[in-house]
Amino acid sequence: MNIKLVNTPKIIVLSLIACFFITFANAQDDLPKQKSEFWKKVRFGGGLGLSTGNNFFSATLAPSAIYQFDNNFALGLGLNGTYNKSKNYYKSTILGASLLGLFNPIQEIQLSTEFEQLNVNRQFEGPFASTPDSNYWVPALFVGAGYRTKNVTAGLRYDLLYDDTKSIYANALIPFVRVYF
Repeated sequence: MNIKLVNTPKIIVLSLIACFFITFANAQDDLPKQKSEFWKKVRFGGGLGLSTGNNFFSATLAPSAIYQFDNNFALGLGLNGTYNKSKNYYKSTILGASLLGLFNPIQEIQLSTEFEQLNVNRQFEGPFASTPDSNYWVPALFVGAGYRTKNVTAGLRYDLLYDDTKSIYANALIPFVRVYF
């Protein structure tokens, strides 16, 4: 069997560099770990969604992170990815990001504002295949209120920019559950 090595010197150099970084990374494990003041105030969370029904499937992954300024106020960023499929009707991919502000006037009550910008890519199929596919951006500006207990908040939010022809939501008033650790 004849094996030809292409760019052998490059492979050797890259292998040595990889070994160096692996050794360096392992050596770092021996150092005491201390979080900076910034990272001590960052909380991670988000949401997951899964829905199935008669010829329908939907899955959502929406991670987010907030910076907790104090016990009352937090500001954060989130990502959103959703896939929907309705058999013989359409399939859609929705990707976007959001900016989130949280205010707790008392420990149990959480008020929120959230600006969300989503890109919707919808492809029609089956008897609806003649309907033109669509790809568009849709904004949402939510104001909400919820009941908070420890890391979980459940409540309602209302989309002030709701457009029933473009929004991915069934209506402007939407229940939510937020979890941050």
